Amino acid sequence: MEYIELARTADELTDEMIVERIRIGDTALYEILMRRHNQRLYRTVRAILREDRDVEDVMQQAYVDAYQHLDQFRGAARFSTWLTRIAVNRAIRNSQGMARGPELVTPAGDPDHTLAQTPTSAIDPEHATYGHELKVVLESLIEQLPEPFRIVFVLREVEGLSTLETAQCLDLNDDTVKTRLHRAKRLLRDQLDRRLGPVAGSVYQFHLSRCDRVVASVVGMLGVRSQK
Repeated sequence: MEYIELARTADELTDEMIVERIRIGDTALYEILMRRHNQRLYRTVRAILREDRDVEDVMQQAYVDAYQHLDQFRGAARFSTWLTRIAVNRAIRNSQGMARGPELVTPAGDPDHTLAQTPTSAIDPEHATYGHELKVVLESLIEQLPEPFRIVFVLREVEGLSTLETAQCLDLNDDTVKTRLHRAKRLLRDQLDRRLGPVAGSVYQFHLSRCDRVVASVVGMLGVRSQK
């Protein structure tokens, strides 16, 4: 069955309903689940690992793990949360160089362990460039966060998960999530202050082309002769 046809079939189905359909043999619908959650899994795993190639490998392994263990999904949490926990576990084992077995191991939480998209249709190329540069700077700053703070920040602020959902994904308590998010934001502010210091004086530059345009316009309105 083509993906478009699959999407139409599953458009009104929740993740949990799709899981039930897969369990009774409609296995082609698993593609829908992967496409629905690819971005979250990518961002989550990317917050733990650094190489895109490793991220894709872990994503694939997580999807295989989830498919092979669908019978273990009990619905106590949302499917997306269950899937994200599997990806987090895989990524952690990968980053620690641990054996990659099929078992689903839940990491213990340690409280003391030390981006919405903007529509560009009405944005001029110059501001679009600024937006891209800001995105690059923000990604760089996020990557400098220690892993426990980085992954909480990504799930809460980038993916928009609630405190409870983030706690369930990472097997932490709510207070730990709140503490790590607060610490992540403080570290980002500190890093941004250091990064902005040397370049703050160069923002909102009035470039030569704009200068020439304004001068030419005023000269024309006043009827005076240009000095150029």
